[in-house]
Amino acid sequence: MTAEALPAELRRVIVQLARTPRLLVACDYDGTLAPIVADPTQAKPLPESVHALRSLAALPATTTAVISGRALRDLATLSRLPAEVYLVGSHGSEFDVGFVHELEPEATQLRTELQIALQDIVRGKPGVTLENKPASVAVHVRRAEAEVAEEVLDTVRTGPAAWEGVQVTEGKAVIELAVVQTDKGNALDALRHQVGATAAIFLGDDVTDEKAFARLHGPDLGIKVGEGDTLATYRIGSTTEVATVLAFLMEERRTWLYGEQAPPIERLTMLSNERTVALVTPDARLTWMCHPGPDSAAVFADLLGGPGAGHFTIRPQGGNGAQRSPLPLGQRYVPNTMIVETRWSRLLVTDYLAHGTDSHRTDVVRVISGSVPAAVEFAPRPEFGQVAVRLTAEAGGLRVQGTAEPMVLYSPGVQWEISSDGMHESAHAVVDPSENNPIVLELRCGTDDLSSAAAEVERRDEADRYWSEWMKTLSLPDVERDLVARSALTLRGLCNTDTGGIMAAATTSLPEEIGGVRNWDYRYCWLRDGAMTAQALVTLGSTAEAEAFLNWLHRVLETLPGPERLHPLYTLQGTGLGPEAVIDSLPGYAGSRPVRVGNLADQQVQLDVFGPVVELIAHLAQATGRIRDVDWDLVKAMAEAVSHRWFEPDHGIWEERDVPRHHVYSKVMCWVTLDRAVKLATAYGREADPSWAPLRDQIGQDVVKNGWHPDVQAFTTAYEGSDLDAASLHVGLSGLIDPSDERFQATVTAIEAELRSGSTVYRYRRDDGLPGDEGGFHLCAAWLIEAYLLIGRRTEAEELFQQIVDTAGPTGLLSEEYDPIAERSLGNHPQAYSHLGLIRCAQLLSA
Repeated sequence: MTAEALPAELRRVIVQLARTPRLLVACDYDGTLAPIVADPTQAKPLPESVHALRSLAALPATTTAVISGRALRDLATLSRLPAEVYLVGSHGSEFDVGFVHELEPEATQLRTELQIALQDIVRGKPGVTLENKPASVAVHVRRAEAEVAEEVLDTVRTGPAAWEGVQVTEGKAVIELAVVQTDKGNALDALRHQVGATAAIFLGDDVTDEKAFARLHGPDLGIKVGEGDTLATYRIGSTTEVATVLAFLMEERRTWLYGEQAPPIERLTMLSNERTVALVTPDARLTWMCHPGPDSAAVFADLLGGPGAGHFTIRPQGGNGAQRSPLPLGQRYVPNTMIVETRWSRLLVTDYLAHGTDSHRTDVVRVISGSVPAAVEFAPRPEFGQVAVRLTAEAGGLRVQGTAEPMVLYSPGVQWEISSDGMHESAHAVVDPSENNPIVLELRCGTDDLSSAAAEVERRDEADRYWSEWMKTLSLPDVERDLVARSALTLRGLCNTDTGGIMAAATTSLPEEIGGVRNWDYRYCWLRDGAMTAQALVTLGSTAEAEAFLNWLHRVLETLPGPERLHPLYTLQGTGLGPEAVIDSLPGYAGSRPVRVGNLADQQVQLDVFGPVVELIAHLAQATGRIRDVDWDLVKAMAEAVSHRWFEPDHGIWEERDVPRHHVYSKVMCWVTLDRAVKLATAYGREADPSWAPLRDQIGQDVVKNGWHPDVQAFTTAYEGSDLDAASLHVGLSGLIDPSDERFQATVTAIEAELRSGSTVYRYRRDDGLPGDEGGFHLCAAWLIEAYLLIGRRTEAEELFQQIVDTAGPTGLLSEEYDPIAERSLGNHPQAYSHLGLIRCAQLLSA
């Protein structure tokens, strides 16, 4: 029997239940897992049900249990269910085999008296049997003649069942007398509490199961097997259908937890305008977009939660509806823009974020052209899918209702069919473009205006000009010129024109290990990342982003009592982050949970952040021939912060959630802060504080003395240990020691030996207090390339650079990390670190 044989409404509810964060699956045994048979000792469960329960039990955040009237020992022997499945016997009174030893003496005595009395009642009654359990005695009359059965049951009811202290449970052809509280509802509640279930399903066929059905509430699901009055919401006919329900639930749960054909991270393509970003899959599914800002809640979170979390899909209509859509021939950016084209043989989808809108607006323009019909599905799920959505079709398109922010889909002439999954509505349409009549869909977030706008060709020209005119101002290196251009556009796409803030990456919670917990939110502005991104753009000839970022930082400083109190990161608006939280309703990319919003790192001490800011100011001054007064104020503020705190331990560049250490990289960046400050004062006629140069030298001496580990023959991660860290390469990259120094060359060799793996370089190999593993970092590989060049190993530098280039996706984007074993990208995407590292290496190799 297939799942399609189940009622459609039941399938819909099972799909919803499968998406609960922590699921409890519980059922009765006889008549549910196992068919009712004349001889109860021969009641064997259906193999299909056992397999489904076993598979469910193996899934994360999923608990399975069988709550039966049978004695626990008999249940375990007969069912032969795996140990992963909880067994609860005697209608919920037995949670472990040793239960009998826990009875009070009075209860033990009462059970003995019940056994004697019931033996007298059933003696000489053919077909009637007793089942002695640790805390009860059950009288079975299934195999007795009807008159005999009724006589025995009446005698039990008026006799021992009426004794004080006896708990009575009646089922089909059975009456059970217990000396303790027995209630399948209590048992279900106890299991729910023990495993922290956010929803439960219970399946049962007997009268005794009604107490469990009575305890179901909210998103829970009760399914009655067979005939009879019931509190359960749904009913199925047989144990065969139980197996179908469990198998369907297992498949839906597994798909939700692990993702279904999650697109490779590197194949995701970013849309951007001057304010926000979105991601498109290789087959033109809008899979990720937040509103009103890129660090807001998602409207489309398909990337982290599958289709149920929101998507906007356009594809060729598949044949007669059952045929799958063909795969696209390819996807590309229109050169020198952030406009994306996805092409099939006779269909083209063009996507871009509109420019020139109000700051509170996010407009996605999707243009369908070609000569074959296209199927469109529009499924917005604001607030990560936690807000019920209703769609209303009007002449100009669709109106999204139930959201805090107004939202419409401008789609004149499109005939939409609206469907519901019970909480959310989705819209479906088939459109038929022609060569001269493309279909234009405009998702407008932040407005309820469905009136016609400027012609699409004008909007596209505006988006094209915004990017292509900017690209004309850049000076690109000869090595990998096109890929550097794409990296520059990506970095620019992570900048926010309104505020000057720069995102570290476009996403949250793309995993550093598939299925792991190292999933972080990078949609914020780190001082370090923002400064390094702006510096990369300055080296290519664009200074506006650097000036805007420094203005953003100056505004942040105005809210603080002193520069030494700078946090490592802020929102794009320059405000502090809220508490880090978990979106339990999303299973994560390919089952990688938790999905996080916010970042605890904003409360850490990271003393390296001052160095990249002053380094940026130095590059900006070199590019413009002057240093702005506000920028010199920032230099003094950063130097002041270093003077107050350089000697403290900190959490370091990698933001380890462990005890602070005296990180070599952090000390080096403190040295950089003062070194560049002194040099800026000299070059641009500014007055340097007389304490800067001596403090710079003191910090440098401290690093050389305490950072070098003679036994390891390398500068290590921190003063307190012998472990290695790729960031320690900055001892030489920064100029603190001369690259020709043998200690730097030895550090390069040690890091290469321990941290390089083929095409990538790991940050470190130490235990950082978090479970699981991670990939190698493209930025670390870029540092090693620079180090190779500094010590004269150009061939190795060129080879490693080519390997980084080869890991880029088909549209030229790089994620944070790379797994050299599985040969796949990991981490948030696209990542500023990775692209600025690529730009730096291409420039050095072109010199």
